[in-house]
Amino acid sequence: MDENALANELIGAAIEVHKHLGPGLMESAYQTCLSRELTLREISFETEVPVAVDYKGVAVEDAYRVDLMVGDKLIVELKAVASLSEIHKAQLLTYLRLTRRKLGILINFNEQLLKHGIQRVVNNL
Repeated sequence: MDENALANELIGAAIEVHKHLGPGLMESAYQTCLSRELTLREISFETEVPVAVDYKGVAVEDAYRVDLMVGDKLIVELKAVASLSEIHKAQLLTYLRLTRRKLGILINFNEQLLKHGIQRVVNNL
């Protein structure tokens, strides 16, 4: 499955979670429930994936953790904040660039309508 197909599947799963839970919970609750929904839909993923960064020949182990890596192609960053800001998009773009992935999805579950909290971030797609 390519990045766009994975993104469509992921967004459907996130909408299902949001439909059942609504806004107002902590990010970790949404991550657990979204993981369950992806499992039910038989979509491969990993959570809290550690990523090392190479800085001028020195490996910085566990420099950051990706919330979800779907199908080993799609990086998903989850939030439960008042509103998404440019720094959230910049963070995800950096993750994409450092892991050489092309597409990331930023999801803010703290919205009345989840569609207002979903943003695609691309890196040379």
